[in-house]
Amino acid sequence: MGYLLKFEQLLKEQLERVEKLKNEPPATDFSAVDTIKIGFIDGDGIGPVIMKETRRVLDELLKEEVESGKIEMRTIEGLTLENRIEKRVGLPEEVLAAVKECDVFMKGPTTTPNKTQVPFNLESANVALRRELDLFANVRPVCVPEKGIDWTFFRENTEGEYIIGSKGLEIGDDLCVDFKVTTTQGTERIARKAFEFARANGKNRIECVTKANIVKKTDGRFLEIVHKVGEEYPDIKIEDWYIDIMTANLVNEDLRKDFQVFVLPNLYGDIITDEAAQIQGGMGTAGSANIGNRYAMFEAVHGTAPRMVEEGIADRANPESLLKAAELMLRHIGYVEKADKLRKAVDGAAADPALNMSGTREGSSTVEFADAVLKLL
Repeated sequence: MGYLLKFEQLLKEQLERVEKLKNEPPATDFSAVDTIKIGFIDGDGIGPVIMKETRRVLDELLKEEVESGKIEMRTIEGLTLENRIEKRVGLPEEVLAAVKECDVFMKGPTTTPNKTQVPFNLESANVALRRELDLFANVRPVCVPEKGIDWTFFRENTEGEYIIGSKGLEIGDDLCVDFKVTTTQGTERIARKAFEFARANGKNRIECVTKANIVKKTDGRFLEIVHKVGEEYPDIKIEDWYIDIMTANLVNEDLRKDFQVFVLPNLYGDIITDEAAQIQGGMGTAGSANIGNRYAMFEAVHGTAPRMVEEGIADRANPESLLKAAELMLRHIGYVEKADKLRKAVDGAAADPALNMSGTREGSSTVEFADAVLKLL
């Protein structure tokens, strides 16, 4: 009976969350904010290395705004694996408090250990941040002009398998159960985010990716709601896909050039955006935005690269992904011209034949890449 009581408690928590979603605040209008506070979290592994250079680029790009008091930059410490293990929490309270004092923040990659690495269940820092700050929209652009690829993914960030992924049940030695959550309110807002982006950027098609033929309740509800929201956007066509075939179609050159905007649940989005980043040139080339109505987090798509740290070549890490996340952050707070300038400089550095961001001892350094970006700025 203890298992049933735990399941009952999980359901109560989710029903309480639904009530909060019904009364969520409007999105922040950054044009009305006197001083925009930007936080910086280094993370683990190569995180401090790529964050240092990203911060150096932003310090130059936003120099006038910082000097005038329009922007304030803050360093947030404590989101290291060591501190999280010591406190036995995925997100220490003092870190969350510091983040909530900011409007937006940039974050380096953080380690999420498994049971073979840490003997207790340590929640993902990303999952905890997304939940606590209600960062419901994970937005990842992927662009490869020479291949006709210009994709933007809208991944629901706070539901699906991840919202209570650390609260599954182990029933004796023979049975484990995890849970998937879909709410009407959560799906409506990610769908509307995708449709609004499509309309604002001249897109006329949205790919809705689920496994609704098998996962009929949660994925079925997601698909149904996307189509319902789509009725408000008659100029935009909705194409339905199952996650397995879409994973294949991203490498189908005859089909993929027609894709524009994707909307999909959490787990599928996690998988397929990594595939898309690899098509673009690797995980090190992709940035990511995690957006809510009050807060927003911007980060690299890739992980902490423990191999590079172990081999003593962390200083060879490619900062391109985090710099692209910085571009997304600038757009979010209304600095579109500076975002365009940064994007042009990052693309120019990435195309520089003098740089070799191979992540090997023979490759170019993180500092050299940032130097090239600053020179182009």
